[in-house]
Amino acid sequence: MTGGYQDSDQGLDGAGQRFAIVAARFHQQLVDRLVDGARNWLVRHGVRPEDIDVIRVPGAWEIPLALQLLADAGDHDALVALGAVIRGETAHFDYICQGCSDGVLRVSLDHRLSIGFGVLTCETLEQAQARAGGDAGNKGEEAAAAALEMVALAAGVTSASPRGH
Repeated sequence: MTGGYQDSDQGLDGAGQRFAIVAARFHQQLVDRLVDGARNWLVRHGVRPEDIDVIRVPGAWEIPLALQLLADAGDHDALVALGAVIRGETAHFDYICQGCSDGVLRVSLDHRLSIGFGVLTCETLEQAQARAGGDAGNKGEEAAAAALEMVALAAGVTSASPRGH
């Protein structure tokens, strides 16, 4: 991976894990590149393709509700949120970005569920393209990597024996 993410996937193994990717259709060409990056990263790290579900939603605003429904169902070990919001001429950008990120965080904390956040929030189309497989890497890969790493962390924390304090 390129960009600011430090690849710490040594020893990460997604075998036997189930993931769902919630992907916005808005800016679909960009988001498809993020989905491909996330899916390919998971498969390279042991997740079987048939254990990766991709759920499409209209846009970034709808991502948290889809994550909530998936978390409620309890069929996945982790989720990945992917989308792209590009600043326009109005404050709409700010509301969508804040609502999406707050909603994703809420679902993750309420369900104690790993959710990789790969929703691009960019000033320009060029910035988004760079982060969807361009010079700045693929944030879909990074979101999938973070989700798998947190699954491993949670498994280690929950399986650790109490320290007897």
